[in-house]
Amino acid sequence: MLGLREDWSEKYPKTHIALVKALIQACEYCDDRRNREEVLALLCRPEYLGTDPVFTRPGFIDPYQFGSDQPPQQMLRFNQFYVDNANFPSRGEALWILTQFARWGIAPFPKNWIEVIERVRRLDLYWQAVEQLNLPKNEPSRQPFALFDGVMFDLDDPISYINSFDICRDYEITEIALDALDNPVASPVTSPVTNPVATVA
Repeated sequence: MLGLREDWSEKYPKTHIALVKALIQACEYCDDRRNREEVLALLCRPEYLGTDPVFTRPGFIDPYQFGSDQPPQQMLRFNQFYVDNANFPSRGEALWILTQFARWGIAPFPKNWIEVIERVRRLDLYWQAVEQLNLPKNEPSRQPFALFDGVMFDLDDPISYINSFDICRDYEITEIALDALDNPVASPVTSPVTNPVATVA
């Protein structure tokens, strides 16, 4: 995860792109199984995970035991850093996260969610980094998809997705005032929404 302040990025755009390039290359290096022993040793150092490598190897290098009667399984994609667009700053993923914030009462759903995502994910800088690395410009599909719970997520209708859950807190739809100096979180224009199915306190 690479997170930077917007004012810093605007002041040092070339450094920002260089950091993104370095992160892409590092992720690609980590996914190469020839480098996994080296990466494992780094991860287990005291300043990072601080674990005995024997506990971190399963799934990362060695077969993984799920704690069932089944034998350990060699899962080459158990940990992904680069393949399958694993480190792509996906708009769809960002939107799904915003729906979960609203669903569980963590934050209002932004009425201007497209603007919020564009300002946070900065795909323009990511594409510049990809181009400079001579990598293919692949963006994940915008087609509706289902996660582990089987509920379809349509990127064009996030509110219906939130309201489709039997368990959901009441939430608000709020215009996020991104440039307001006196109130950088949100403007006072909110629309309370009560889930029509069920809510939990």
